[in-house]
Amino acid sequence: MPVPVSGLGDMAEGGNNSGVLQVRLVTPERVLLDATADAVELPSMSGYLEALYGHAPLLAELGAGEVRLHGGSSADQKFFVAWGFVEVLPERVTILAETAMHPDEINLGKAEDLLKQAEKTYAEAGDNQAMYDEANTLMRQADEMIASAQGKSL
Repeated sequence: MPVPVSGLGDMAEGGNNSGVLQVRLVTPERVLLDATADAVELPSMSGYLEALYGHAPLLAELGAGEVRLHGGSSADQKFFVAWGFVEVLPERVTILAETAMHPDEINLGKAEDLLKQAEKTYAEAGDNQAMYDEANTLMRQADEMIASAQGKSL
């Protein structure tokens, strides 16, 4: 369950008084989304967070999971994202993701192959902490991709 972070409400200075956030989702290859939303749920490295209009400024590292948009022109869309950063300002959310795609774009076979490869790396890691860390990162990404593709993301 997302944890709402207290916002600034009407204390936000200047600009948009419509009560909606301008949201951009960008990868190195493309802009996936440029829309408005009433709320945005994001997978940060420390858990899901929710941004609302007037949110206090925040810069966070993205984890793997779904970005969920509610209301506004976004039409309640969902996107799988993995790794990157999010900047939250009182009137705007900018998501810079290494990987991002609509759940319909996820190749379930490739995601399952990624999970198998990550499990193999984990099993072969031995005393190598870096291999364990890499395997855990890949397993998390693969698990979230599969869940998103199947409409079962938390």
